Amino acid sequence: MRAVPNRHALIVVACIVGGGVAQGADPALIAAMEKAGAAKIALAAAPPWATILPSGEAQGYLVDVTAELVKPFGVPKLQPIATTWDAMIPGLQAKQFDMVPAGLNITAARCQVVAFSAPISVHQDGLYLMPGNPKSLTGYDAVAKMPDIKLAVLAGSSQEAYALKRGVKAEQLVRVPDVQAGVAAVRGDRAQAFALGQFSLANPAQRGVELVVDKDAPLQGIGIAFRKEDAPSRDALNAQLKTLKASGKLRELYEKKYGFPNWAQLDKTTSAADVEPGCN
Repeated sequence: MRAVPNRHALIVVACIVGGGVAQGADPALIAAMEKAGAAKIALAAAPPWATILPSGEAQGYLVDVTAELVKPFGVPKLQPIATTWDAMIPGLQAKQFDMVPAGLNITAARCQVVAFSAPISVHQDGLYLMPGNPKSLTGYDAVAKMPDIKLAVLAGSSQEAYALKRGVKAEQLVRVPDVQAGVAAVRGDRAQAFALGQFSLANPAQRGVELVVDKDAPLQGIGIAFRKEDAPSRDALNAQLKTLKASGKLRELYEKKYGFPNWAQLDKTTSAADVEPGCN
């Protein structure tokens, strides 16, 4: 039986690490979520990370982890709010949600405007293509060298920004609102590849596409995004994330329940700065 961490012990740890609120007091966001009885979270349809069922219930790896993080603070449930990727950070800033555990990669640009938790997943980007890889694409650099290739990307995603950084022309990009639309663009030949994290499309063969991991792409981390003023709550949840790692619960979710194969890489990351130096 796992020991349940004391909420005030977690907050004390967060204060020591992050210089936050006074010992024994809940950070403002955590106190507000506890009072409301739920955490409002932004999600988009991106299984196995997250999805919202017709019943309104959310499920997926990121949902499971977020629920485990807030539970010790007296927040018994999550209230998912469906949104598009490019609206997540603006919606967070407008206080439409309490946090964003939807699957945002930790990037330097995003770190300028939000506070990220420590990574709860790490991965490299890949290209989802038609079976057999008819254009012999290996990654972003190959797409950049072939101007006739169209690359689908989620609008406002880190993949969109990184493709442009690697030399892919803006006119080569096909911006799509969600994962399903990206797969449809490839299957409908409106794009020859769809750039996405290597674990972001469950069972690609069943969707009629094939994954090629870009071995030259940097290791990226997914974190939970908070408003900058809610960094004390972020720090408290980071303390609980360390507890989940130490107890084996996070590994159980990551490796056993959801089948992600790179636990050793995730286990080495303890802060957003581990995947994006300077991010705090």
